[in-house]
Amino acid sequence: MTRPHCRIRPATLTATLALTLTAAVAPATSLFPTTVPATGTSLTLTAAAPGAERWSADLSVDRDDVNVRRTAAGLRLREARTAGRTPRSPHSALAEGMLLTAPRALTRPATRVRAAINADVPAGASVEAQVRGWRVSGWTEWRAATATAGTVFDRPVSQVQTRVVLTARAGGATATVRGVQLTADATAAVSAATPGLTYRVYATRIGLVGELTANGHTIQPRDHFAALPSRRGLSPLNSGDYTVRVCTTTTGARCEYAPVWDVGPWNTRDDYWNPSAVRENWKNLPQGRPEAQAAYQSGYNGGRDQFGRTVLNPAGIDLADGTFIDGLQLTTNAWVDVAYLWTGGGPRGVVGDGPLNIRSGPSTSYAARGFAARFANVPIQCYVTGQSVAGPYRTTTRWNRLATGQYVSHAYISAVYGGTVPVC
Repeated sequence: MTRPHCRIRPATLTATLALTLTAAVAPATSLFPTTVPATGTSLTLTAAAPGAERWSADLSVDRDDVNVRRTAAGLRLREARTAGRTPRSPHSALAEGMLLTAPRALTRPATRVRAAINADVPAGASVEAQVRGWRVSGWTEWRAATATAGTVFDRPVSQVQTRVVLTARAGGATATVRGVQLTADATAAVSAATPGLTYRVYATRIGLVGELTANGHTIQPRDHFAALPSRRGLSPLNSGDYTVRVCTTTTGARCEYAPVWDVGPWNTRDDYWNPSAVRENWKNLPQGRPEAQAAYQSGYNGGRDQFGRTVLNPAGIDLADGTFIDGLQLTTNAWVDVAYLWTGGGPRGVVGDGPLNIRSGPSTSYAARGFAARFANVPIQCYVTGQSVAGPYRTTTRWNRLATGQYVSHAYISAVYGGTVPVC
């Protein structure tokens, strides 16, 4: 079945202003909940701390951007029409676009980034600046950046990447973004979330072959990726910066490491894997409990999602057809164990070609126990000497043992980052 495939954003605002939008959206039954400052409000960038670094986001449009265009007036949606094919699809509610900038190397490590947006935002449209930071163990989650409090990272970051998200009601007027000014400095850090989080959630199959994901990927038959109901864990196109490990719960479990390339099911601001202190919405739910699950099982929020729709299943993750059918060998929607790998630490290997078999031992003679999708970032515990394999990147006897105790050939790993891989 195809799932309610959510990629929607709230907002209303009128006037020409320098604006910064807050990240939080209160649970609502309205299809278009609002979270922006009052009409006519003018917000300005506050004074930066000593040693702050300032720059302007490059709003040039290239191939990794989604449904945006650059005009003489500024950045706008390319098409203010929705992409949904059925009335149930949340694509039918709002048009959206996203511009992704190149990462910026900072002159000194920073723990806070603030952003001020200069834009015209008509009623029914919205603009949001989101940032993430690079640490030794990889990228942080995306966070909305404001001009005052900004985004605070749990530890210093050496690079910052920015994306600008625009939405509009179907056929409505689009915002025009003239500029985004960013400031990075050092400030007190917040507590880090528990690393290596794993939760059991309900998985549904995506389908929707031929449609675009939230990061601009065109869904292929038997594709390999996942969707989570928050943009905080959304990977840029053709990357696995945010990767999940999804495993079946039966004896002889199969697993797949899959990049997160879309937003859904049901909600779009439900980073349920995070503790309540940083969870964007539904802060009174237990950590690890998706809002859709609580709505379906317990009538939470009147049994509705953030857009006011009746929740028809408890899904907390969506899986592309190849992940669902080939990787996990599921025949129907099911409960699965999901590890949100960016919440962990240690060395990561980037799967450069795939889907790659993960095996119970360091040789192709061992049984396959699932897949690691192309671009997935897999946690590597250590490495052993095994069968020699000629792959796309090297010929080697090295096999990497993953956190599950399974193995992948190093011949298919395009890069390793985040630390030194020891010998097992």
